[in-house]
Amino acid sequence: MSAEPRGLPEIPGLSDNAGPSKGAVPPKNTVPPEAAGPPPLVRILQEFTLEANRYVDSAGGRNDMHRTDLNALAVIMRHAARDQIVTPGVLRKELNLSSPATTALIDRLYSSGHVVREREGADRRQVQLRMTPKAYRDGGAMFLPLARHMGAAMANFTPEELEIVTRFMNSMIDATVRAGEEAARGPGPEQEPGQRPD
Repeated sequence: MSAEPRGLPEIPGLSDNAGPSKGAVPPKNTVPPEAAGPPPLVRILQEFTLEANRYVDSAGGRNDMHRTDLNALAVIMRHAARDQIVTPGVLRKELNLSSPATTALIDRLYSSGHVVREREGADRRQVQLRMTPKAYRDGGAMFLPLARHMGAAMANFTPEELEIVTRFMNSMIDATVRAGEEAARGPGPEQEPGQRPD
């Protein structure tokens, strides 16, 4: 009588089927799907955001500027690049601030010489905010080390790779904006990912 072929010993809970074998006891270190955390790529984005915030806090602290101050200058700079007017209302909405907090923010930027208030156009009651040359100089100096290190890191990638990364990051920014809008609205009808509200 020939001996039966020997194979790997059967492991409880595993079989050739997709699921565990009947009556199997799951390992003690099994992590529920909801507690497994975000995908690796999302965790990397979270780490990048964390490190960027740390840099902003460090660079701003050396220049007696809050992170909110730097975020405000970034908003004004972005709108200026698009030839768009920035008012206190725009700043309040972009940074999700209260009216008193927005006024205090603008006062700080004005006192530090980074922003001027102007009244131009047909509606002289409208206050427009503009960055000063000092703001551009200080901002360039604060972010020079970050720009230098990131530039060196980007040099390791081909233009084609950078194009893919650029499309990916733009897509992630758009997704984050949509998520923020959804969070601001509160619970509502479920929508497909990427679908904007009517």
